[in-house]
Amino acid sequence: MQRTKKEYCKLLLKGCLMGAADAVPGVSGGTVAFISGIYQELLQALSRLGPAAVKILYQQGLAACWSYINGSFLSVLLLGMLSSIILLSNVVLYSLAHYPQVLWGFFFGLICASTVVLAKSIERWGKTCIALFIAGTFISFSLTNMTASVLEPSMLNVFFAGMLAICAMILPGISGSFILLLLGLYSYVLTAVKSADIMVLAVFALGCLAGLLCFSRVLNWLFQHYKNLTLALLTGFLLGSLNKVWPWKETLSTRLNSQGAEVADLQQNVSPFLYQQLTGADSYLVTACLLALLGAAIILLFERGNLIGKSQ
Repeated sequence: MQRTKKEYCKLLLKGCLMGAADAVPGVSGGTVAFISGIYQELLQALSRLGPAAVKILYQQGLAACWSYINGSFLSVLLLGMLSSIILLSNVVLYSLAHYPQVLWGFFFGLICASTVVLAKSIERWGKTCIALFIAGTFISFSLTNMTASVLEPSMLNVFFAGMLAICAMILPGISGSFILLLLGLYSYVLTAVKSADIMVLAVFALGCLAGLLCFSRVLNWLFQHYKNLTLALLTGFLLGSLNKVWPWKETLSTRLNSQGAEVADLQQNVSPFLYQQLTGADSYLVTACLLALLGAAIILLFERGNLIGKSQ
């Protein structure tokens, strides 16, 4: 589709927001893509990356291939995502280390509102939709309760982590960063972004490309043939992920990450008042609640098309 310069600026902003979401464990860039009206166009463009695109490039030239894969759309979106991840990597790492309750509060509100928006997009709630919604909630909730493993940060593991993470990143409700966290490679990859480690980033990007080539086709087919059922499952994924982003947690056990630093291994959700009693630290309750409301408001503005505009 043809876009004006203003529409490309909006698309760049959407890419930045997707990158910001994907930088935080528990939040999915796919959620931002869905509520901002570009999700299905993104899936269709990604599903065209493959042998057919190479054949068109060989037979008809670069212009025809670029048009076939919706190259302008993908390149602007990717530019926004990469810019956001690079610029925000320091902010995210600092916030997670020093003000986690405030950061998680913002994303808790964002995901709550996103769940409502996603549920509203389902045209008809039948028995199968309800069953898939419950299944999605259970699966996502179970994933968030898993204890993180500690994979050796070898290039092979980084490649397969990229494959898994990118599949999660394009699903509303499942965070690619959370998958990396479960694998014990989140800090390793984000530090590689921060320090511009070309080797690690290249291997990770190749894994992402391999995952995209496979998974985007499957997801695009599901949306074309079973849209309501797919949305019901994804809404459940989103609801279940709230368990991960609850701002106040009690740490039950710790482990050493790949950099030798002590990090939380097993946690359970507690009330903000009990959190303050257990840890002796400030719960930042008021700030976290205000940012949760801000996150919810942003999503509702997205949904109405008043902030960055939905694609037609």
